Amino acid sequence: MIVGLLSLAAVALPCQATATGTAPVAEKPRAPFTTRYEAVLHGGIVRAANASVTCSDAKPEKTAGTKTGCTGARAGAAAANGNFAMAYTDVDRDPNTYNSSRAELRVPGGARITYARLYWGGNLRVGERKPPRDNGRVLVAEPGGRYKEVLADRAIGHRAAGGADAFQASADVTDLVRGAGPGLYTVAQMNIAKGRSDAGAWGGWTLVAAYEKESAPLRHVFVRDGFDLFDKKHPSQGLRVRTAPATGTGGYLGLVAYNGDRGRTGDSLTVATGRHKPVALTDRANPAHDVLNSTVSEPGRRPARRVPAHGNTLGYDSDVFPLGRAVTRGAKALDIRLVSRTDAAWTGVFFGTVDVARP
Repeated sequence: MIVGLLSLAAVALPCQATATGTAPVAEKPRAPFTTRYEAVLHGGIVRAANASVTCSDAKPEKTAGTKTGCTGARAGAAAANGNFAMAYTDVDRDPNTYNSSRAELRVPGGARITYARLYWGGNLRVGERKPPRDNGRVLVAEPGGRYKEVLADRAIGHRAAGGADAFQASADVTDLVRGAGPGLYTVAQMNIAKGRSDAGAWGGWTLVAAYEKESAPLRHVFVRDGFDLFDKKHPSQGLRVRTAPATGTGGYLGLVAYNGDRGRTGDSLTVATGRHKPVALTDRANPAHDVLNSTVSEPGRRPARRVPAHGNTLGYDSDVFPLGRAVTRGAKALDIRLVSRTDAAWTGVFFGTVDVARP
């Protein structure tokens, strides 16, 4: 599924850091999507996510026929990472880390975490080229806590294409999240490149957590991960998720993808059940024909906190969509299809919930 790490280089850690994880794991250029977690329970899924690089120059650049500067891009204007010199976000004021960002995990009160997984990835080749030996290693700090070293525990996806050298890694962090609970999580020291190139710098992280709570609806909860590239020969990817019979009353689908550019249309996400026609997933943050548009979004009027909270993440997507009418009553499978006809993009994770009937 997601790809691994070759070796771990010694890097200066904050003196308070402790380690969690396993030995280095292998890397693969492509990994098929398979099940990482699945359960039928009273509960759901929450996630925290943020980008780890952003634009650094204030000079306006030509983008899609208009001039968009870094300030406008951060505010949410259409712009692509290849149009800017890119620099790390760094919010922790720690000289021992070279990038860091934060995001809020909203765990409902009284809920118990049943599974949590951290995904991280990005581009190793931009104005600089980062060696892959640290792909499977990051630092994570729980709310109010100190950094802990987290190592990838499954094969790491790693593939060069289109001028970029992309990877995604992941690790089981159930014990950490179960002990820490809700709040702002910080992820630092991600092995991604900064600088400027036509391929652009991009990268970020997503923490996915399944929970159970007695008063919540009965749901089929799933996490599928892998690593694959969209190119001209393969502009679409499909995934089938079998589920218990759906009630047709609710559900969500989450997506993690890399290098989608805002304003470059031709990418869409659809879901079909049974013989029904596919339904395009779209919302105010994600147009139907520009789903891979550099957003971290979820339903609701009050988004989860992020630091920094840039409107355009310039190449990192971690989005949660309501399934709505895409799921029909009695449906036993979701047929998910992601299409990218113009963006050179990589996909890494699908996760979600479907309200199901009692057996």
